[in-house]
Amino acid sequence: MAPIIVELRNRSGFQPIVCTTGQHRQMLDQVMSLFDLKADIDLDLMRPNQTLNALTGRIFSEVDAVLERVNPDIVLTHGDTSTAMATSLAAFHRRIPVGHVEAGLRTYDLERPFPEEMNRRVIDLTATYLFAPSEIARANLVSERANPQSIHVTGNTVVDALLAMRAKIDGDRELLDRLNDKFPSFLPGRIRVLVTGHRRESFGDGFNNICEALIRISRDPEVEIVYPVHLNPNVQEPVRRLLANVPNIRLFPPVDYLDFVHLLTTADVIVTDSGGVQEEAISLGKSVLVMREVTERPEGVKAGLAHLVGVDSEKIYRGFAAAVAQLRTDSGRVRQARHIYGDGHAAARIVDILSGRRIAEFKGDIACAP
Repeated sequence: MAPIIVELRNRSGFQPIVCTTGQHRQMLDQVMSLFDLKADIDLDLMRPNQTLNALTGRIFSEVDAVLERVNPDIVLTHGDTSTAMATSLAAFHRRIPVGHVEAGLRTYDLERPFPEEMNRRVIDLTATYLFAPSEIARANLVSERANPQSIHVTGNTVVDALLAMRAKIDGDRELLDRLNDKFPSFLPGRIRVLVTGHRRESFGDGFNNICEALIRISRDPEVEIVYPVHLNPNVQEPVRRLLANVPNIRLFPPVDYLDFVHLLTTADVIVTDSGGVQEEAISLGKSVLVMREVTERPEGVKAGLAHLVGVDSEKIYRGFAAAVAQLRTDSGRVRQARHIYGDGHAAARIVDILSGRRIAEFKGDIACAP
């Protein structure tokens, strides 16, 4: 949402009021700082070991009180979090228009991802403005009988944020040198692999299988793996136990957004179960292994740049070999498809729509699909 907030601040006629729930405090604060943002309202809802129901109930109650006090003209939410779902429903009950950024993403499997698939469907049912990142997302909404006049294809603001941070790094030699010093493990001539993993569907045997695949991949002396490990104990325990002393694998604590953009930029292959990272990696011209059975971002798969491998260790291992082959023989096609998920102007399109302007919609390029 940061690019939209910045865009709103730069336009006359808008007064953006930023409300956060305060979850993931450390990550939140560093991202807000990078974009020079401060929360106008901080609900500070994070509690140890809270259940989804407890968290959602508290979000719903606290956000409702904010809506009553502020009485906004529109509520903008992003993505598929429990915060976005509860906030959208609370605004709907008060008949306040909702704008959903990243509308229309679907797997049509309520268990994958859980609970995000349910959350985003609820948000789209409540929304007056459906800001779809792609034509595929628009088609999903149309098939669900959403009002076509409410759907606007804008690209995704995650790409806006990514490109802004990359420009920041590229334009500051001292910053780039600091980042290179911080992550010296990417050595010249090696195949550089960045891993992220956090999905609750993979807890247990899934993460054991992921680690087994990474160990096999790391045995190639030309491979170097960097893995910022999510703080969830269900991730930390198997990853630290199985990978802590494996040569060619470097484990890091979670990194901040600027560091992560640098790692994405310098990696050759991305192995992830994250939806947003799929978009970011392809936007930087990377090949991606998606450790999920289904993805709500099928554009990359259609273009042959994202490969669904699930959490089967053999599929991950074979998928990595295919990604390396693609890296060596098909890099031009990878570069060609960088604008599948956005061109860096989604926030401007969204604010144009909110101000009543007629604009050209985003057209993602998947012409390179096999």
